[in-house]
Formats: sequence, structure tokens, C-alpha cells
Amino acid sequence: MTWISIFTGKSGFAASSTAEDVTKGVDGTGLTAIVTGATSGIGLETAHVLALRGVHVVMPVRNMESGKKVKESIVEKIPNAKLTGIRSTICITVLFKGVSIEHLDVRQRQIRIMSPPFSLSKDNIELQFATNHVGNFLLTNLLLDTMKKTVKESGKEGRIVILSSEIHMMTYKEGIRFDKINDEKSYSAFSAYGQSKLANVLHAKELTRRFQEEGVKITANAVHPGVIATNLARNGGFNAFFYGVFNRILKNIPQGTATTCYVALNPQVEGVSGEYFADSNLVKASKHAQDAELAKKLWDFSMNLTKSN
Repeated sequence: MTWISIFTGKSGFAASSTAEDVTKGVDGTGLTAIVTGATSGIGLETAHVLALRGVHVVMPVRNMESGKKVKESIVEKIPNAKLTGIRSTICITVLFKGVSIEHLDVRQRQIRIMSPPFSLSKDNIELQFATNHVGNFLLTNLLLDTMKKTVKESGKEGRIVILSSEIHMMTYKEGIRFDKINDEKSYSAFSAYGQSKLANVLHAKELTRRFQEEGVKITANAVHPGVIATNLARNGGFNAFFYGVFNRILKNIPQGTATTCYVALNPQVEGVSGEYFADSNLVKASKHAQDAELAKKLWDFSMNLTKSN
């Protein structure tokens, strides 16, 4: 727990609040959430807490056997939990009522990566940008028609929650290097990670503009889970050093899951869209992240990338 945990924000929650704290008293019956990365860490805790609140949780997983074990572990604690496993691996949480499961079997990608050596995805896109942004973008677009139809029929608000990071503020100088996404010579592992996390915030911003223009009752927000002890340090180097030095002030998994669950379920967030949250409170994103033109340019750029993938 960090020293900042003693300060409560306008929401009534703080860095020390857990996912169960921020969703206490919320009835998610009748809602469906797609939670990727649900076999470990904050993804697993997200699935557990949403199921605890009555939400039907769909878990896209790379390994179906792992998904089965996760489902069994949650059902053991929550006998009435509604969980469905499906083979897929893109990191995003989408909250709404009803989903066409067959449309989720998209190309497999890694869940989340941070600051690896330069490499390209199978689709020849810089790996961090491909994994942390393009995968999210693709999955979201695959689900949009279903979400729009569902919210119209149910009258309930749909929510898209995109996992970003405070590191979105530490990207390249120009924000998104559209003409140098795959430039190995000028590649900076850390800046490239920041670029991919900035893309997450911009994605939520442009989704919001489009939803508002269409008059669709769906919100899209980006969240920073906090600094948590996860396997993101597996690449060694800076990551291992960072997590080693700050190990004693890292959030635990329930605390790190709180902001995602708060934005996904808490009624305080109803109607709020295109924003950035940390410690279960609304916070200000970077200047790049507030650039509407940059968000639109990223959308068009991402559409061109996914058309051929």
C-alpha cells in the first residue's frame, strides 16, 4: 500500500480501495462482461468480482484448460457465478447485455507486454503497438454492432473499459509516430510502450466522439490500474529494476483491479465517457491524450492496419 492510499478522491474511493469495495451493493444481474487476460492477475480478479456482482463473465483465453481451471476456482467461491470460456487473447473489458460469442474467435495475440526488445507481430506491426492497441481496436470493432443493437433493445448503458497506464505520458515527443511505427533504428522500448498506452486513451476518446455523434448509449473510458506486481517485469532490464525497487509500494491485485471494476459497474460513472481514471477517480490525462485530432488520426491509421489483418 502506498502513502497516497490515505487520500480519498471525489468518488469516495482511494488507491487502497479494492474491486469489491468499489462495486459493493451494485447488482450486475442481466449484464455480460468480456474480460480478457482472465486467467491471472487483474484479469482474474476482474472476472471474479464481476461474477460476484451477478454479471455473466465471458473469458477469452489462449489456453482453454487454464480457462476451465479459472472457472472452477471462481465457481468454488461463488456457486451461482455465470462464466463462459472462449479461445481468444485480446486485452479489453467490454460491459453490456448480450453478446454473439461466435464473433470473438479473432486472431490470437499476446495479452499485454511492456518494453520488450524490438520485434514485429505476425501481422508485421511493432509488437507493443500491435498487442496493446491494435488488438483492442480490432476486438472492439468486432463487437460494436452487437453492443449498439443490445443497448437499443435493452435500454441499458453499454460500457467499454480500456486498460491504459500512466506511462501514456512518457511516449515519443510526437505522441504517436505514425510514419515510424516499425522503425527499428529509432525504437525505444519504453517510449514505444508509452505510445501504445497513449493509443489506448485516444481510442476511448475517439470512440466517445463517434458514439455521441450517433446518439448511441455506450461509453468508453481508459483506466490506469496502478503500479502492480505482475509478470510485466518478465522482460528484465528496466522493468525488473523498476518493480524490484518499488516492490514495497506496489498495489496488490484487488487494489489494482478496483479502477477497472469501478468504471465498468459503479453507477457514479453512468454517462461519463472519453475520460481517464486512476485510483477509482477521474484524473487528467496527458496533453497528447486530449488531442481530438490525434485521436481521429489514430482511428483512421488503425482502420487501415486492421483492414488487411
